[in-house]
Amino acid sequence: MYCRPTRVLPAIVCPTKCCVNHSSENIIVPVVHPSHTTNVNHTNYQYQHHFPHTQSFVNEVTKTDIGPVPGPPPAPTPGFGPMGYPGVRPPGFGPRPGPGFFR
Repeated sequence: MYCRPTRVLPAIVCPTKCCVNHSSENIIVPVVHPSHTTNVNHTNYQYQHHFPHTQSFVNEVTKTDIGPVPGPPPAPTPGFGPMGYPGVRPPGFGPRPGPGFFR
């Protein structure tokens, strides 16, 4: 038997099968969202005006010495002494003459 030499045919190229290998890494990208709170403390002064008022009383008494008067002194009013105060008798009117009473 006679063997022929082995022949090599041209290669048949099939469409390329694409395989994808995924590799990944985590990369952190800082994103800052700033916020600010202002705390305002209010101090409100409320002025309360007060007007305290006091009052006083002054009793003024005057005395006039008109000197000797001719004639007898007037008789006292019953129950009232000088200046209309009950029970007060003027000097010189009592059980005996007081100082300053001349007969």
